[in-house]
Order: sequence, then structure tokens, then C-alpha cells
Amino acid sequence: MGFPKNFLWGGATAANQFEGAWNEDGKGVSMADVCTTGGVKKGREITLDVHPDLYYPNHDGIDFYHRYKEDIALFAEMGFKVFRFSIGWTRIFPTGLEEKPNEAGLAFYDNVIDECKKYGIEPLITISHYEMPMELAKKYNGWLGRECIDSYMRFCTVIFDRYKDRVRYWLPFNEINAGTMMFGIYLSLGILNGHDGNFSDVEDNPQQRFQALHHQLVANAKAIKLAHEKYPQFKMGNMIAYHLSYPITCDAKDVLANEHTMRIRNWLCSDVQVRGEYPAYMTRYFDEMSVKLNVTPEDIAILKEGTIDFYTLSYYKSNCSSAASDDLVNPYLPSSDWGWQIDEIGLRIALNQIYDRYRIPIMVVENGLGAYDTVTEAGTIEDDYRIDYLKKHIQALGEAVEDGVDLIGYTTWGCIDLVSAGTGEMDKRYGFIYVDRDNFGNGTLERKRKKSFFWYQNVIKTNGEFLGDIED
Repeated sequence: MGFPKNFLWGGATAANQFEGAWNEDGKGVSMADVCTTGGVKKGREITLDVHPDLYYPNHDGIDFYHRYKEDIALFAEMGFKVFRFSIGWTRIFPTGLEEKPNEAGLAFYDNVIDECKKYGIEPLITISHYEMPMELAKKYNGWLGRECIDSYMRFCTVIFDRYKDRVRYWLPFNEINAGTMMFGIYLSLGILNGHDGNFSDVEDNPQQRFQALHHQLVANAKAIKLAHEKYPQFKMGNMIAYHLSYPITCDAKDVLANEHTMRIRNWLCSDVQVRGEYPAYMTRYFDEMSVKLNVTPEDIAILKEGTIDFYTLSYYKSNCSSAASDDLVNPYLPSSDWGWQIDEIGLRIALNQIYDRYRIPIMVVENGLGAYDTVTEAGTIEDDYRIDYLKKHIQALGEAVEDGVDLIGYTTWGCIDLVSAGTGEMDKRYGFIYVDRDNFGNGTLERKRKKSFFWYQNVIKTNGEFLGDIED
């Protein structure tokens, strides 16, 4: 069968991880702007205010703000059909409390979208990608405050109307199911609880976390309802961090525990977004966790009215679960330098699970290998390990298409090197394009094509039929 004729090949980024220009042209401070650099063995720090003696890698990113024409030209050279990027909330509403938007911020994204269109690249916009105005995090404790729904809807209303004739594909939230897990407390939900320190150490309170997630789900549905009513040309998706999990043994207790893990981590949010209501299994879970959500009759109606048109996911790795614990090491799989287990067959399994459950079009909008890259004396980057990873995962995509999955697109994560969201590093590189920047802000920001750049160029040119070495 092969990939569909109009398959959307491309790459993905996030505003806070690569734009830079953190305080230019009226931009306000976002949650990401107060996170210091970290590393594979050292967590990032949250500082409630910006300290001049600390390094904040997101402040400069890779300077896409000033180099967008150069970068989009490189994407076009690879043959991108689609480019997934996000809109920095604080470029449009610096604190999130303003009634009127910042025109300079809107104009920047006008330029980015126009540049994409010049090359025939379809924009795929994530509205909120792991950032919100820091003022909202401080004032309302992030999404724990229901007031954030109105702030978010002002944001959506403005950008929908501004870009309505040039953008068709929209994702309201990045990896919204991060709110079901502890790592999403600050990163996704903006819950601070006055914390100043390692961003993995923000106090976890399931009542707060699931109430904040509920507010995000309501905002997500309201945005989709608005889009469907006013802009029928829009296609509205979700975005799930798909944490495929296997039972560690065939013991029935492990199988049952794994089913529970899959339900909470993967299915809860998408069940709400596709079916328009909380699944029945959450009643018992909330009971056992002593979580009592404040859900209004209007919330229930909005969730039902604001369901998605297509499903998107990130997929990097799989995990194992047992009755004793989650995230166990799978003895059958290799791991990356960051300890993420590499499981391309799991991608095929995940796509079949999703399509069997929902029967709507699917797009993989993040997938890739974070790795150390070395520039040779000749100035080349021979990233065969990345090619091998992507080749196997694209083969898995093809198998899923053969299985009958309605797969419409694939955007690799970090198509150009950028700042890691989790560790704040530049060393954890995903891109086809190398950026001369280190973990401490040193470097020229020069762009270099890696070996994988030319490989992916051929993959796109042949619509996924060519997956061999470039020399073949």
C-alpha cells in the first residue's frame, strides 16, 4: 500500500525551546523563561524571578526569531510538507491578563506563516506548548485557577481570527496528558505552589493536579467548539504523550496493573477529547485518590460539544508496569544515552491501539532520538545512529498503514537542534540541522546540515519508499 499520496512529512518545534528573543518586541515572561539550564544528571531550577547570575537557555534558544527565514528555507530544502510550531502565548498577551494583544507578536507569526506558505509548507500550530504567562502561574497557581480558561480563550480568539485564512491544522495543548503525571505539574499545568528550586520537586497534590487538568480539558473543548462554529475550514486535533506500557510478566496482577497505567496515562485525556466525557473508570480512580473535581453543568456540555477531528501523539519510547511499580526496564530493548528505551515496534502497536479505539485520522507529531552529536574535522555530522532510529520507526509507520491505520502525517521532533524541555540542554540533540550552541550559551549559532538531513530529504522525496543509506 505505501504511505498515502498526500502524506504530511515534516518536523516539529516549540516556541519557548528555539525562538529566543525572550524579552523583545513586547514579549512577556513565560514559565519557560524562569527555568535554568540542567543536564542528564542535574535537574533544571525554577526561579520565581530572573536572576542575572544564572543561565536561562530558553532566553536565546537558537534564535529562530531572527533566523526564521534561513531555517524555513532549510526545511523547504528537505522537502517538508508540514511544519509544526507553537505560538508563544506571551508574545501575544505578555501577562495573559491584557484585553488587547501585542501587535508585534502577531506580526512575527504572520511572517513565519507567510514564509512557510512561500515554500508550500503547511503550518501545524500548537497553541500552548509547555508554557503560559508567568503572571498567570503566580496569580492563579497556573491552570488550578479557572480564570485561566478565559485568558486562554482570549488568546485563541485572537490567533484564530488573525491566521484563519492561512492555517488549517491546530492543536490546543501539547501533551495534555502530562497533567496525569508528576512531571507535568509545572511543565504543563503551571502549578507553582510558591516553589523556588528544582522543577521536578514541585509538591504533588492529586486534587490540584486533576482539577487543573480539568480546566485545561474545558479550555481545549471551548477552543474546538469556537473553531468549529466560526471556522469550519479548521481541523482541530489533540496531542497526547503516548506512554506505551507493557506488563512486565504475564501474571494477571501485572496485566491488570498495566491496564490501569494505560488508562490513566494515555486514555483518560483522549477519551474526553474524542468522546466528550470522562470515562467510567475514572469514577473509581478519583474515589480512591480522594479527588473531588469541581465540574459545572456548563463544563459537561462544553466537553461534549468540543471534540477533536484528528488525533496526534508524541512517541519516543515504551515502558513496563507491574503490580509493584511503573516504568520498569524492559530487558529486550536497547536504550539511548538518556536512558530512553528504543522500541520501534511499540510505535506500530500504539497506532493500532489508538485507531482501534477511536477510528479517526492520526498524525505522529513528535518522534526522534536525543543524542550527542560530534562535528568531525571535515565539518560534517555523521549521525547514522539517528538515521537508524528514524528508519526503523518510519518502517513501523508503514506497517501501521498496512494494518489499516488512517495515518495522515509524521513530524519528527526537534527537526533543528533546540533546547531540551526536560533538562535545558543543547547536548541532547534531535535535529537534522546542527546548531553551534552548547549547554552554557557558547557558540556561533551557525547551522550545519547533518547526514540525516540528506537522508530525510530522500525519504520525503520518495514518500517513504526510500529508507536506505544515502549512497544506495
